[in-house]
Amino acid sequence: MYKNVLSSIPGIELYPIIALVLFFGFFAALIIWYFKADTHRLERLSADILDDGAATEQHPSSTIPSQRS
Repeated sequence: MYKNVLSSIPGIELYPIIALVLFFGFFAALIIWYFKADTHRLERLSADILDDGAATEQHPSSTIPSQRS
């Protein structure tokens, strides 16, 4: 049943080709951007993402001395 529905759509054979070209085109553009990107900028961005400000702020529990018996 579905085979008959899909075969009745004009130009249906182009849709998988277009999807494949878009898929590989996107990842090819991403790889080209990656190799052309400034490495220092990428390192700075990755450091900013990982830096949550914990080194500059003190946690309230760190000022309370531990009570060991």
